[in-house]
Amino acid sequence: MGEGWLTDSERYWACRFHRDARSWAQDPRVFVDQGREMPNGEPALLKSRRYLRDAEARKLWLELVRKGWAPTPPLWGNDAEP
Repeated sequence: MGEGWLTDSERYWACRFHRDARSWAQDPRVFVDQGREMPNGEPALLKSRRYLRDAEARKLWLELVRKGWAPTPPLWGNDAEP
């Protein structure tokens, strides 16, 4: 899994899935950030961050899609990293 984004059906919350480059070679892990884009170019509101094995992140992605979440273009940039 590389980087991917999902948003809920109301386009209020979003999840960003992005790999942890430092762990990828030996024990692939993915960060999953949940937050929302803020108006007027303000930094994103990050609600939570999970650190999952790649297989767990893939399961979470499929579960969210099953619940109605949909792929979306990136909603915030690297400058919003906690």
